[in-house]
Amino acid sequence: MNRWLIQQRAAFALALQRLTSTPVTSLLAALSIGVALSLPAAGQLLLASLQQLGQGSAATPQLSVFMALDADDKAGDKVAAQLKSHPGIAEVQFVSRTATQKRLREAGLAQVIDSLPKNPFPDTFIVNPRDTSPEALESLRSELAGLPRVEHVQLDSAWAKRLAVLLNLGRTLVWLLAALLAIGLVALIFNTIGLQVLTKREEIEVSRLLGATDTYIGRPFYYFGALQGFLGGLVACAIVYAGFALLQERVAELAELYRMGFSLRQMRAGEMLAVLGLASALGWLGAALSVRQHLRGH
Repeated sequence: MNRWLIQQRAAFALALQRLTSTPVTSLLAALSIGVALSLPAAGQLLLASLQQLGQGSAATPQLSVFMALDADDKAGDKVAAQLKSHPGIAEVQFVSRTATQKRLREAGLAQVIDSLPKNPFPDTFIVNPRDTSPEALESLRSELAGLPRVEHVQLDSAWAKRLAVLLNLGRTLVWLLAALLAIGLVALIFNTIGLQVLTKREEIEVSRLLGATDTYIGRPFYYFGALQGFLGGLVACAIVYAGFALLQERVAELAELYRMGFSLRQMRAGEMLAVLGLASALGWLGAALSVRQHLRGH
């Protein structure tokens, strides 16, 4: 066991020495890997931030039943009675046009509200359905739209469903991009290690004459590839962190302008470790494939 650890430490030290002996080449390789990895990492983080919009919506789909502007209290009471007795409705909440006007006034639109000749908002009923399946919701929406003095019925969760579909599409695209870039990174490290093997050809031949196995010869190259991947992962994390830090204030201003519960989320420790681990694993894989291919030809 101690002998194995000594061999691993010696291989790691040799790989580190080779990496630091060509600082410019190593830095350029790390930058290439980091830029490539930062794209899917930033995309995944952006999708996680956008998911806040969907989480901020009501968990249960709701229907908003808007009365006609000229509907009187008698018509509203009649619709309220029908909604409360409906077997497909679990709960009904009434929001008067006066309450809506007051809420918008408190939200900073007092000047706009005061400039209007009359209250432009209708009385509204917020309906919680019992069956939340898409077919049942659409059927209930059509039925409520036919009630007397009802102007419009809106399914409030429709936008959240559209957002969920877009997020799923975004995740698929991010994973596809990540897979393509991972293949590209493996190919990059494959070629880099291949050049390393060719430059160390005489050293490899001498080691074989002394009885060294291909596993022993290839071990420093494995660590070299893993170290390159690790450095690229560090660069990727730095790029994403710096980019999101620069955009954070601008995005916060935009979210406040549109009154959305949205903000960019920075990378967490677990996510950074995942990027570093994945980058190191890709480096190790590229090196292993390259060493196997090139040593087989010698």
